[in-house]
Amino acid sequence: MTPPYRTLLIDDEKLAVKRLARLLSEHEDNIEIIGEAYNGADGLQVIELLKPDLIFLDIEMPVLNGFEMLSRLSHIPVVVFATAFEAYAIRAFEENAIDYLLKPVEKERLQLTIQKLGKMYSHTTEYNRKLLHLIEQFKPKKDLISIPVKTGERILLIRLEEITHFEAEDKYVYLNTGDNKKYLIDYTLAALEEKLPPHFIRTSRSTIINRLYIKEIQKYFSGRYVVLLNDKAQTKITSGLSYADKVRSLLEI
Repeated sequence: MTPPYRTLLIDDEKLAVKRLARLLSEHEDNIEIIGEAYNGADGLQVIELLKPDLIFLDIEMPVLNGFEMLSRLSHIPVVVFATAFEAYAIRAFEENAIDYLLKPVEKERLQLTIQKLGKMYSHTTEYNRKLLHLIEQFKPKKDLISIPVKTGERILLIRLEEITHFEAEDKYVYLNTGDNKKYLIDYTLAALEEKLPPHFIRTSRSTIINRLYIKEIQKYFSGRYVVLLNDKAQTKITSGLSYADKVRSLLEI
């Protein structure tokens, strides 16, 4: 792809769009503005219709925010975020090598973005991978309140507060309850770790513990710990060596 790049400006603040368009007009050799949109839904339609090379995108917008809009695209252009987002989000952009402009956009900083565009287009596949990863990071997660388990012809919903821990055995994952019941489930531990609330702690490659059921913690060999649960079976679980620091920090010991 060679300049000038066919470009859309997407932001719900019309004054911000006008300011950015004015700044970009000084870079006509590289940027051709072909349209504007003022919310995520309109942005989605315009992108699919015009298939731009490049978009300057706000994140906080009505109808669909910037990440929601990007996640629904079939045509993915190069994206420069123009945002007032806080530092934690900015770090995520930097870690994924995705360019961003802080509002209000400054002329000097925009010049750096223009200089970067050639590199972004010469590594399109890698850029798209990093962009999709960034979108995934900010995708809202649905709250998990129960885990479905099959028992014969029935499906039971086991509420999270009933679950003491999850454990992997061979290729299977089981949930365990406070009254000493054990159920085979369809989730992997990695998927559970993504979906469960923060009081569920990964303590080894094969276990996730509900910290609300922790009764006692004992030091073990090589910096590991034995966690005693307050369940009917008085379960003892040994933490993995590589998870010891995580256990210490999360349990404040």
